[in-house]
Amino acid sequence: MSEVTSVLIAGAIALALVLHLAWLARTSRDRASAVLAVEQASIRAVIADAADVSDGTAGIITWEGSWNGRRVQVRTIVDTLATRKLPARWLSVSIIEQVAIPATFDMMMRPGSPTTFSNFDHLEHTLPKALGFPAEAVLRTDHRGARLPQNIIACHLEVFSEGRAKELLIAPKGVRIVWLLAEAQRARYGVFRQAEFGGATLDPALIERLLNSASALRDAINRAERRVA
Repeated sequence: MSEVTSVLIAGAIALALVLHLAWLARTSRDRASAVLAVEQASIRAVIADAADVSDGTAGIITWEGSWNGRRVQVRTIVDTLATRKLPARWLSVSIIEQVAIPATFDMMMRPGSPTTFSNFDHLEHTLPKALGFPAEAVLRTDHRGARLPQNIIACHLEVFSEGRAKELLIAPKGVRIVWLLAEAQRARYGVFRQAEFGGATLDPALIERLLNSASALRDAINRAERRVA
């Protein structure tokens, strides 16, 4: 084989590789766009005026809108922290309305490692648990001695009985519930270090359920505060 022929073959192989990589990148972008469109439709089935307000942070997509006359936020978060055994995809659902609570209350289930979606690890004070809280829950606040309505909160934890709800955050500006949508496929992540979640997408019924749970808890806290006042 002549030197010229060898150069031509090597060039052809290099070109084919470049074209293949470009095709893979384009296919990945198209798939991501299709998934985003499906998830936006799922969110708008519950929050008709939901708008994508994402700030460009990798792995985080944020929608905001109104639901039952209340400002709400829905966010999906891909957590690839090295401290996790497998990357996880979380769903964060928030009611962004005033809550009659004097400090931040944060309940985290099985807080074994840091997360990308919460400041739980930065809250200074761990709270003793009232009756009715899950055994795996740890409670924290940013204000020692604040009067927090644990008795009311304990009556609104049904969604935490299934093992997929991860965090309940209550602050003066709103209520948030974080739910585990999926963990990455172990085989693919182990070999290729790619976080694939098996096509797990948003379920409108789940979004509605979490909004209802967060809203009912906020209403119960505010009603109790009005009675005391």
